[in-house]
Amino acid sequence: MKDTTSLPLGKVGITTPVQTKTNTISNYRWGIVILILVAAIINYFDRANLSIANTTIAKEFGLSSTEMGLLLSAFLWPYALANLPAGWLVDRFGPKKIFSYGLTLWSAVTVIAGFTSGFGMLYATRVLLGVAESPFFTTGIKVTDMWFSDKERGFPTSIINTGSQIANAVAPPLLTVLLLTLGWRGMFVAIGLMSIPVIVVWLKYFRHPTTKEMDVIHAEDDAPAEPQHMESVKWGDLFKQRNTWFMIIGNFSIMFTIWVYLTWLPSYLENSMGLSVQETGWVAALPFLCGILGVLCGGSISDYLVRKGVKAVTARKVPIVAGAAFAACSVAPIAFVHNYTLSIALLSLGYFFSQLPQGAIWTLASDIAPRSQVSSLGAIQNFGGFLGAACAPIVAGMVLDATGNFTDVFILGACLLMIGAISYAFFVRPTSEKHA
Repeated sequence: MKDTTSLPLGKVGITTPVQTKTNTISNYRWGIVILILVAAIINYFDRANLSIANTTIAKEFGLSSTEMGLLLSAFLWPYALANLPAGWLVDRFGPKKIFSYGLTLWSAVTVIAGFTSGFGMLYATRVLLGVAESPFFTTGIKVTDMWFSDKERGFPTSIINTGSQIANAVAPPLLTVLLLTLGWRGMFVAIGLMSIPVIVVWLKYFRHPTTKEMDVIHAEDDAPAEPQHMESVKWGDLFKQRNTWFMIIGNFSIMFTIWVYLTWLPSYLENSMGLSVQETGWVAALPFLCGILGVLCGGSISDYLVRKGVKAVTARKVPIVAGAAFAACSVAPIAFVHNYTLSIALLSLGYFFSQLPQGAIWTLASDIAPRSQVSSLGAIQNFGGFLGAACAPIVAGMVLDATGNFTDVFILGACLLMIGAISYAFFVRPTSEKHA
């Protein structure tokens, strides 16, 4: 007797149980990706609000550029460090529980920040925000590893990562309007309350795939699917791998320049380009709009290469290495350009290329790590990235106080981008332990 599930029944309007199962899985998992994308946008509003209110808060509290740099980095240091246990916690207890805790806490902290009365209290809320948001991207990578196969994982991971770019593009004009109408304190409170609907939907609808669903999802993977184990993983063993260290170095170098954009771009446009606060809100959105396209292109390119038979790790490295190298070539000339239009074009091009690696960087961790350690390796790599991010506002602030301009900041960023490209290109290699 023939196996009718292999016949082209779709041509005569008949749907097989396998097709129905696949459609159900597809609808559910893309719904979850969209939900995480919404959370990502709100997540980055929480981060960007201080950058938008940079000048206003500095005037109210009487802060120097170096002090403002310390405040801008207050989120980043605890976020980087908290990524280490956050990845392990997501692997150990699952994304539903850990993400719901983090989302609730970061919403509350953002609201509280709107009622602070001085530098110290605001600094403390930014530290707590960093801890609370640390499980976010580790949750995203865990979810895409659960619900998508090796050949299709890059694009949904990139979609989740576009949340930061959408927020960064929308944040300057939107948060500037909130700043001008509600004040910086009201802006913080309004952003904090945005997360409540996401928390409710996440708790009600998110679940892990069943064993049968995983068999369907991973049927075409190069190695057989394995169930998502919840027991303890050998977290410390990841630091014995060369790949781990060069992923840390590479992501550190790339994220440094990205966070110069995120923390100092409004100030650069106001002080170096002579724009008003209102003009800055709109012009600052342009590089971040390019960043949205960059993230999606990077994920799509890597998935396309995998489908064409390129090994997964190599396919992820292509947009990472090319993106970092071309970003360096775009950022370096900004230091010597004094034409307004050309400067904005280079800023936008540099940010587009710097975002090509973002989805691929997270997907790379899921291609290298055993399935039970995906969040752990992703979090460790992100730890390295946010060490660079934490250094960026402080170093930029110190350079500005010392020189009064952004020239050396852009040159340093370009050099670090090339170091990132070299780290991933030559020192991160495929491993045979993905499904061990």
